[in-house]
Amino acid sequence: MKLWSKPLTSLLKTSAVFALLALVYPVSAQEAAPAAEAVAAATEAVAEAAAEAPAFADYAAFQESPGYTLFTVNNTWMMVSAALVFFMNLGFACVETGLTRSKNTANILFKNTIIPCIGILTYALAGFNLMYPGADFAGGWFGFAGFGLGFADDVSGLTSVYNAGYTYWTDFLFQAMFAATAATIVSGAVAERVKLSSFLVFTVLFVTIAYPITGMWKWGNGWLNNLETPFYDFAGSTLVHSVGGWGALAGIIILGPRIGKFKDGKVLPLLGHSLPLATIGVFVLWLGWFGFNGGSVLSANPALVSLVLVTTSLAAAAGGVGATLTSWVMLKKPDVSMALNGILAGLVAITAGADQMSAGDSVIIGLIGGILVVFAVFFFDKLKLDDPVGATSVHLVNGIWGTLAVGLFGNLKGGAQIVSQLKGIVAIGVFTFIFALVSFLVIKAIMGLRVSAEEEIEGLDIGEHGNEAYPDFTQAHHN
Repeated sequence: MKLWSKPLTSLLKTSAVFALLALVYPVSAQEAAPAAEAVAAATEAVAEAAAEAPAFADYAAFQESPGYTLFTVNNTWMMVSAALVFFMNLGFACVETGLTRSKNTANILFKNTIIPCIGILTYALAGFNLMYPGADFAGGWFGFAGFGLGFADDVSGLTSVYNAGYTYWTDFLFQAMFAATAATIVSGAVAERVKLSSFLVFTVLFVTIAYPITGMWKWGNGWLNNLETPFYDFAGSTLVHSVGGWGALAGIIILGPRIGKFKDGKVLPLLGHSLPLATIGVFVLWLGWFGFNGGSVLSANPALVSLVLVTTSLAAAAGGVGATLTSWVMLKKPDVSMALNGILAGLVAITAGADQMSAGDSVIIGLIGGILVVFAVFFFDKLKLDDPVGATSVHLVNGIWGTLAVGLFGNLKGGAQIVSQLKGIVAIGVFTFIFALVSFLVIKAIMGLRVSAEEEIEGLDIGEHGNEAYPDFTQAHHN
């Protein structure tokens, strides 16, 4: 019984704290500001509790302090959120696989398997300390706290430098999941014709350098966070999704379209092989977004977390409806892939301001996102920019829209906030696009970027992996 007494006691305490917080911090979907005040009070309480025993030697004493249970609740929610964001890798794999042809399935699954592996390792090596360089670099354009994971004075990793509400290790884990997501966005856009080795080199550069630098400009207390009216991006409409979208746009420009996509001025559909798989992927992503946005509260405050989950879901639902109605009008029949991308568009759009929006605002933002994604798909096709999964339409276009929506609907809506949002969009877009474009060009010059025409026609599964995803049903290179 002794082995279970402490965990059982902690569980009961944790449940009691959740109930207490729910009573202390009630909030409706229309009251984002009181929720923000509540989470500020909760965070302050946790900071005070963590300050009681920041060193490993005092950890036992900290366990007996009044703030330990609250600290544990917050830390647990952040770890659950990190797990949900990690689960999104499966969602991306399913969506990208389902919306592309069967002869490239193994290739796409391999990329989506290895990207989080690369992302976590490179973020631990350098990315985390580029994105969060510490107080010495606050307010600037670039800072670096050194290679590898570590912390100056707190050898236990008990508290994060940036948030005393959870541990250093949880802080890293949550942020690492975001870093891997940005590179995954690029994968879908360049699918079915990019060389595997070349793409993996790009992934290393993108996750290790580009993503952390622009992330530091806001989340690492860099220059965008220190504008007179600070740029605002709650969970990454720009800092994650647009960053991935700009990288994707650079990639498809350099690569060119797939063979057979455009002919005699017409767009020829290259249909994905599994709408069921794509649908599964979208719902996995929707579930993962509860951690993506909900974890970005950076505490387990029930008022603000529940608000964020509601605004996230409303925007996703409205995005799906908006894309369905728009595609129905334009194509005369409802399109499943458009509806799926509409849901994702709504999720991307709400991400910048999910903590500030009312229920009505969330529906409007998601609905517009769903409409935009349909027009964006046709727009990129008109420019002969081939994006097999619509990554640029979903993540780039709606990342921009969602970031602007903060200035139109958020707590500080108005001209000053819109200007700050535009500064962030332009600065991050220019840096990321140029970085990705130069990276792709250099990689193309050194090792080549695109597979041969023969390999593309036969399928990357055979050419890149010597394997087939569905050997018992049909030969991939015959599809």
